Amino acid sequence: MGRKKKVKRTILSDPVYDNAVVAKFINQVMRKGKKNTARKIVYNGFDIIKEKTKKEPLEIFDLALKNATPLLEVKPKRIGGATYQVPRQVSAERGFALAVRWLIKTAKSKKGKPMREKLAEELINAANNTGAAIKKKEDTHRMAEANRAFAHFAW
Repeated sequence: MGRKKKVKRTILSDPVYDNAVVAKFINQVMRKGKKNTARKIVYNGFDIIKEKTKKEPLEIFDLALKNATPLLEVKPKRIGGATYQVPRQVSAERGFALAVRWLIKTAKSKKGKPMREKLAEELINAANNTGAAIKKKEDTHRMAEANRAFAHFAW
């Protein structure tokens, strides 16, 4: 009665940039199975990035993801009736997932503009090490740093 192994599915790269990371990002933007709408949002956002920064949008995108990816996080661990926030290193996959989630969530939370503009703005901000997604990462790091005393519980 063992556990089933989690099957890692490979995602095909996106048609425009031929990049698997962009394809994963599009899949996260997608709501209710509307992939074409998600693609339009992301590609139009990339066009806005190119227009505003005069740089290659993929470079900005990669830099934004790299800047928004956390290295540490805290996980609650119950020991002897008390729950401690134990700092842990974040795996590359989880770090990517968190960065993408934070970028999309912060873009969505802005008001009064189309999603493509909000997404482009958030990616540019993250590439410049500013913005709400970067603040979320710094808060996560600060939390892990503050609970460093409980690091010995991470086993």
